[in-house]
Amino acid sequence: MTTNSLHGHVALVTGGSRGIGAAIAKMLADAGAAVAINYRERSAEAEALAKSITAAGGRAVAVGADVSEAAAVTGLVERAKSELGSVDILVNNAGIAIVRGVDDLTEEDFDRTIAVNLKSAFLCTQAVLPMMRTRKWGRIVNISSGAARGAGAIGPHYNASKAAMEGLTRGYAARLVKEGITVNAVAPSLIETDMMKGQSDLVSRIPIGRFGTTEEVAQAVMLLVNNPYMTGQTIAMSGGMAFN
Repeated sequence: MTTNSLHGHVALVTGGSRGIGAAIAKMLADAGAAVAINYRERSAEAEALAKSITAAGGRAVAVGADVSEAAAVTGLVERAKSELGSVDILVNNAGIAIVRGVDDLTEEDFDRTIAVNLKSAFLCTQAVLPMMRTRKWGRIVNISSGAARGAGAIGPHYNASKAAMEGLTRGYAARLVKEGITVNAVAPSLIETDMMKGQSDLVSRIPIGRFGTTEEVAQAVMLLVNNPYMTGQTIAMSGGMAFN
């Protein structure tokens, strides 16, 4: 990766305060992009990440917003633009994982999961598209999951939200391909994050013999950001558990 290859670009990472989102934000900043780190609740972690990027000579701002709400997304994108410039890299990483079985899954669980995991990607994409179209350059990366194709341990509502996100990815990719905007997805499975704490028994399912790291997911995102020919694709990362 060339240093400062993304100098002059502005990225927005949703759910960027910790885990996969934080690793992506760091790697984008290391490559020279200015980064808006979105969070919903963890302001201290998001602010600390923004400060560490700034201290290392980068540009970053932490912005609180519930990205499942249209008005909040509008405010988030306006703030990112006013503080950093026109957003031309969007990483839709915000998500929730409410573990439910078939019999205890409620309508509220289902609606909330679809709103946070799927609708947020639609709202954020629509909000940044005018800026990308003006530049005739854009990169949108949606963070999916192996659950889009596999059984998954979280529940049918989560499977549905991630499979739909990949459908959204392909739908936008097909329609934006002539405008210099690529839209792709990364589908990680069993990555070492807070979500996986206390679940080391799951390692036995992974042929490679360990959880994936957040940095490995971020590397896949960077590959998509740096590749102008790849669009409408999902990169699956599962340590050999499944193959596309």
